[in-house]
Amino acid sequence: MPKKFIRRYLPDHNKVKTNKSLKMFGSLLHDPNLWHLNRRSAKGAFAIGLFFAFWPVPFQMVFAAALAIPFRVNLPLSVAAVWITNPLTMPPIYYSAYLLGSTVLGTEMTDFKFQLSWTWLSESITTIGPAFVVGCAICSVVFAAIGYFGLDWVWKSSVARAWRKRAHAKRVNKD
Repeated sequence: MPKKFIRRYLPDHNKVKTNKSLKMFGSLLHDPNLWHLNRRSAKGAFAIGLFFAFWPVPFQMVFAAALAIPFRVNLPLSVAAVWITNPLTMPPIYYSAYLLGSTVLGTEMTDFKFQLSWTWLSESITTIGPAFVVGCAICSVVFAAIGYFGLDWVWKSSVARAWRKRAHAKRVNKD
């Protein structure tokens, strides 16, 4: 079940290989292990993608691909998992990370109004920046671990359910 579900939503590996931003990896993308979908490669790829999803930097997909290659996990899944943070989900996720970081650091939460300017960004790095970065780091590690072990559990449960279903079907057919 998870394999079929994941495969349905993964992009075609030829499209990923020809992606302009991934051209820098060259022939490394031709390793067949990067395209296999099994429990080990899926849980590792999902963890890598979730880890980089919480990094507030551009080109998260490139970072996910750069880590997926040496770990030899499913490249399309690691790149796709980064999109958990997208323009729609970024504001609540990053605000929650800021709140978490403020709580962990014990700093007072500052009211701020976002402005798309270098001045606002340079001032914010010193005021809300440390709490935001700590919150993002905690979220990266925690959600990567949850994704890794959660997908492993879902995969194992699905396989066990399929085996039970198959065994039941054999008993019914025997009778």
